[in-house]
Amino acid sequence: MGIALAILASALAMSAIVAARYLAVSGGFAAATRARHPGLYRGLDRQMRREIGWSLASAAIYGVPAGVLAWGWQAHGWTRVYTDFHAWPLWYWPVSVLLYLSAHDSWFYWTHRWMHRPRPFRLAHAVHHASRPPTAWAAMAFHPIEALSGAVAIPALVLLVPVHVAALAMVLTVMTVMGVTNHMGWEIFPRSVWAGPLGGWLITASHHQRHHERYRCNYGLYFRVWDRLCGTDGGIGGFPALVSDAELSHSARLRR
Repeated sequence: MGIALAILASALAMSAIVAARYLAVSGGFAAATRARHPGLYRGLDRQMRREIGWSLASAAIYGVPAGVLAWGWQAHGWTRVYTDFHAWPLWYWPVSVLLYLSAHDSWFYWTHRWMHRPRPFRLAHAVHHASRPPTAWAAMAFHPIEALSGAVAIPALVLLVPVHVAALAMVLTVMTVMGVTNHMGWEIFPRSVWAGPLGGWLITASHHQRHHERYRCNYGLYFRVWDRLCGTDGGIGGFPALVSDAELSHSARLRR
C-alpha cells in the first residue's frame, strides 16, 4: 500500500507540474500576443476556454507515466537519467538533446500522420483541429487518445537513452515552448530564421500554420526532415490579418 500511495503521489505531483508549466508558458505567450498583436484573439474566448479544458485533461494524462518513472528513478534507478556530468563525456550532453528531439520528432510525425487518417481523425484528432485558428492555449488541446500517444514518447526514451537531468530539462523546455509558439498565430522568430536556410529544416509557426490550413501536410514537430523525405512538406503558411497597435490606436481615436 505504501508503494502504491508513493507512486500515486508522484503521478499526481507530475500532473500538477505539467499543468502549471502549460498554464505558465501558454499564459505568458498569450499575454505576449495581446501586447504584440492586440485583437488577434478577439472573439475566441469560448474557443480558448475549450482549449484550456482539453489541455488540462492532457496534462493529467502526460503526468501519469512521467510520475511513475520519476518515482522509479528515485527509488530503484529504473531510467537512464543521470546526474553526474562526468558519467558520460561532456560532448554527449548536446548530442543527447539532439537524439531526444530527433526521436520525439520521428514519433510525433508518424503518429500525427496516422491521426489524420479518417477514423482516428474523427475519433480523436478533430479535437485539436477544432481550434480555428489555433491560439497559444491550443498546444496541448488533445483528445485523451491523442494525449496518450504523446505521453509515452519521452518516458520511453528515458528508459532507453542515457540523458543528463539538465539535458532532459532542456528537451522538455524546447518541447513546451515550440508547442506553444507554433500555435499562437504569429512568428516569434525573425524572418531571417523562418524564411532563411535554417527555416528550411526547422519548424516554426509559419510551417505549422500551413498544417492547420490544409491538414494533409506538415506533420512534423521540430524538424522538416520527415516531411521532406516523405513528400508531405507543404511549405510555410500565412497568418490571419494581424491588428497592429497603431491600427487599434487609430480606431480608438476615431471612436472618440
